Amino acid sequence: MAEITLDTRRIRSLDEFHEESARAFGFPDFYGSNLSAWIDCLTYLDENDGMRNFVLNPDEMLHVLLPDFEVLAAIAPEVVQNLLSGVAAVNERFLAQGRRPRLSLVPC
Repeated sequence: MAEITLDTRRIRSLDEFHEESARAFGFPDFYGSNLSAWIDCLTYLDENDGMRNFVLNPDEMLHVLLPDFEVLAAIAPEVVQNLLSGVAAVNERFLAQGRRPRLSLVPC
């Protein structure tokens, strides 16, 4: 089981969401800071494609820990919607390949 922490205490806007995502996941310097780029960077979690600073083992799940998630949801619902949409899109890509979803969100 792999875990990363997306520190929601640092996020109050979509720009900060992308900055924190780049830091937490280790996105490359050319990361486009938009939802499409976010999804693309996480689509091949088990391939060493250089889009993040880790590679999952076959069928390993990545748990994204979200401290103070309730606060983020209250003050920046558009960020939460982007996060949920992005995770859904990444997991749908795995399902389309006949594989199980690979991302889970863990509010804490």
